[in-house]
Amino acid sequence: MVGALDGLLVLDLSRILAGPTATQLLGDLGATVIKIENPKTGGDDTRSWGPPSAETPDGKSDLSAYFMAANRNKYSVAADLSTQEGQALVRSIASQADVVIENYKPDGLVKYGLDHATLCAAHPELVYCSISGFGQTGPERDRAGYDLMAQGFGGIMSLTGDPDGPPMKVGVGIADVMCGMYATIGILAALRHRDATGEGQHIDLALVDSQIAWLINEGTNFLASGQEPVRRGNAHPNIVPYDVFATKDGHIILAVGNDRQFRAFCAAMDRPDLADAPEFATNPDRIANRDAISAAISETLAARHSAEILELLQNAGVPAGPIHTVGEALNTAQAKSRGAVLDVPHPDTVAGRVELLGNPLKFSKTPVTVRQPPPRFGADTDRLAQILGARRR
Repeated sequence: MVGALDGLLVLDLSRILAGPTATQLLGDLGATVIKIENPKTGGDDTRSWGPPSAETPDGKSDLSAYFMAANRNKYSVAADLSTQEGQALVRSIASQADVVIENYKPDGLVKYGLDHATLCAAHPELVYCSISGFGQTGPERDRAGYDLMAQGFGGIMSLTGDPDGPPMKVGVGIADVMCGMYATIGILAALRHRDATGEGQHIDLALVDSQIAWLINEGTNFLASGQEPVRRGNAHPNIVPYDVFATKDGHIILAVGNDRQFRAFCAAMDRPDLADAPEFATNPDRIANRDAISAAISETLAARHSAEILELLQNAGVPAGPIHTVGEALNTAQAKSRGAVLDVPHPDTVAGRVELLGNPLKFSKTPVTVRQPPPRFGADTDRLAQILGARRR
């Protein structure tokens, strides 16, 4: 089955998470992705970021769960960029590529002749995406960047965690993942421009820039008010009630988005007094009296079981839901029906298969496919010519 990006060749010089997230997504959409890995280091750093890892017959698994999360639909080619042979191999792939993506420090590839200026001059139709911690310009450009540093520098940690607790990172590498998403969008936009004009271009993308961009309402809250946003735990800065509440046997999420839903919540919970109270009548009123309304709701919900509350609120059309563990989330009937988990054959593992997270995109004409499992290091080096020759043009 032909994917939306079938025939596209991506040269992947990235590692860890932001770049690999982008190239995996392009691969899911049908592109041929050649991942270059350094034989001196044993490949992508995340290959050793385990356990857990998939068990391999040689007992030396380089398929950590972390690596597998972002490296399906790719071919692994070993090449040492510090050697003339490695540079020549990468240049030969670049000469056929539509896209190059890398996440070296700014100017880190200049000494190898693989930087954007050199390759784009040789191949004007090339789309070349550079991902770095702080971007190709600015006073911080030479600083190394990792997800945790980006979350701290970009402000999201100041908003995350309990109000009285320390700044807290998001539970997964969200700065990396969102940067990878922006990279994918930018690459697709640049490809459309190239197809219309014949001209490629360079995309300069920074972890910190993308993290600041998705401060979204909290960023504009500051710009509009001049007041620093504060940590509110699970509460929302602009909507009340929108929080996690304890019940008689656990916790639930209550996400009241408008005044109609608030009145429906009060009716479902037998609290007409809250609906009728002028200090709670509108969302701005509830924000002004956040502590009082939150205390009243907490008292009400603590007296009932979670299942009872959720059934009543669902029937009333009030957004509310459970809080699943990761295992529970992946095993819900909804997740299973939507393909949240993929069972992928993998001949290089003892089990002969690996389980991976699915792609959420559902196309009616060009569905996402998994054509290659996450590769062992250098698995495709010897058959690179065959891979390049087999791809659709």
